[in-house]
Amino acid sequence: MRLEDYFNFLAPDDIRLKGTRIGIETILYYLHNKEAVEAYMTDWLEWGDRMRAEQQRSPRPVVERLRKLKAEKQANQMDHAQVSC
Repeated sequence: MRLEDYFNFLAPDDIRLKGTRIGIETILYYLHNKEAVEAYMTDWLEWGDRMRAEQQRSPRPVVERLRKLKAEKQANQMDHAQVSC
């Protein structure tokens, strides 16, 4: 096993997982602070879920306008398809 098979040594203080931009210090931080990182990620994902639900309940005016335009376009396409039959 060669370390070079798994890591890119970009500089003495910059070692990354091969094929990624993930530095070895990120992995070490996670391993030393696993509970805190997992709690942070859980909170972040839950927040994202809440925000998406809120956006669905109260979309911004631009979203409503785009939805209306899309529905109008689809209705026009359906009308043209029926006329050509």
